[in-house]
Amino acid sequence: MQAAPLLHRIDCAIKQNPHGVRRNVFLESLPGKIILRGKVDSFYQKQMVQESLRGIEGVPEICNQIEVDYSL
Repeated sequence: MQAAPLLHRIDCAIKQNPHGVRRNVFLESLPGKIILRGKVDSFYQKQMVQESLRGIEGVPEICNQIEVDYSL
């Protein structure tokens, strides 16, 4: 059985993280890196989205470009 594609596994990990706000987070995959973009309402959420990717096999460099917008 083949492992699920990397972006699918990342998407599932973010959705399963109770601190992730998936509707405001977007993924981009470039050779050698995953870029996180979007807006969340706290620095803690920004970090938790990034941390949810750390345990996934095959995740290269993580570039966290998520913006913190306290007005959300």
